[in-house]
Amino acid sequence: MNQPRILVSGGGIGGNAVALQLLRAGIRATVVERATAPRPGGQSVDLRGASGAVAERMGLMDSIRKRQMDERGVVFVDDNGAAIVRMDMESLDGKGAVAEIEITRGDLNQILLDELDSAGGVDYRYGEWITDLAQDADGVDVTLASGATERFDLVIGADGLHSATRRLAFGPEQDFSTYLGGYMSFFTMPTPAEVEPHWFAMHSIPGGASVGLRPDFDPATCKAIITIRSDADPALRRDTAAQQRLIRERLSGGGWESGTVLAAMDQATDFYFDELARIDLPNWSAGRVVLLGDSAFCGSPLAGQGTAMAITGGYILAGEIAAHSGDPLRALARYEELMRPFVAKSRDLPPGGIKAMAPMTRFGIRAGHTMTKLMMSKVMRPLMIKMLSTTEDYDLPEYPAR
Repeated sequence: MNQPRILVSGGGIGGNAVALQLLRAGIRATVVERATAPRPGGQSVDLRGASGAVAERMGLMDSIRKRQMDERGVVFVDDNGAAIVRMDMESLDGKGAVAEIEITRGDLNQILLDELDSAGGVDYRYGEWITDLAQDADGVDVTLASGATERFDLVIGADGLHSATRRLAFGPEQDFSTYLGGYMSFFTMPTPAEVEPHWFAMHSIPGGASVGLRPDFDPATCKAIITIRSDADPALRRDTAAQQRLIRERLSGGGWESGTVLAAMDQATDFYFDELARIDLPNWSAGRVVLLGDSAFCGSPLAGQGTAMAITGGYILAGEIAAHSGDPLRALARYEELMRPFVAKSRDLPPGGIKAMAPMTRFGIRAGHTMTKLMMSKVMRPLMIKMLSTTEDYDLPEYPAR
């Protein structure tokens, strides 16, 4: 198995990172992506600690710095847009909600795609996905949505929270998914004139909702970020009209820029909505099928480490496959052994989870702001930095540059 045939399901950060590192190791993977083209937009993601080191080792940092945003911290605002409390990036040493290096998910993914092209390319198939898997001791027979059937030595499922690869190889989603009490939505919109440049502005609305506006690389646009505290509603899955009705119900009359956000939502071309959920699996591989990113260890956007886990996992998985090209099962075992400690530290939710993020009452909102002011005081700030630095001591493995 000197040149293993590898299928990657999912063209997101994790899937493209593992495909790129495999290609650089001389292994040209096949990537299938259900979408018909690269997905633009997406929320801002940060690179710090291990994920920043991975980006440096993968040679991505020069391109990232050309697209990184000038974001200076988080400001919580009242109904009229007046600042209540600030969490500036410098005071928290870049370890708070805003890091030194911030880039939109879409821009980071495009950088990975550009690197794949410049490295010689992979067999990339948009509008394609896995519909069936049948494996034996020597490989995996894969049936694709197009009707094609092909055999691979390894299959990597990097197809997200609702992974079809996981369902086919491990079992139904409900066996591994824990609902965390709400939903989040993201989309790109024009930047309102009244919003303070360079700051991620957040506003809480009684009834368990919050709306934020986060700067883009282009100052003319920003990312709307909506959090809604709610019981689980399976009917919302893939029903964009129902999702947007729920958002309108919760944001209507919510003050600040809520009305502007709702008006922009109808025009958004990159509208995203999904439940907040955590994925827990006893193992990340089943025979010759292995999971990566949210499909394996989603901690939800509440944890804020999805991209860090995806790009770090892709780097390690590719490194282990290349190092053990004659023993794929050993490679998958090593990947899990090395990644488990990082994942365990990366999935911690902020204190209070969604209840603290989207209080039901004005009293709860004021209490949250008071607690934030306390944690930003000179006395408490070192403790807060320590709480936000749990992954800093991770010993990232290093693989030969090829």
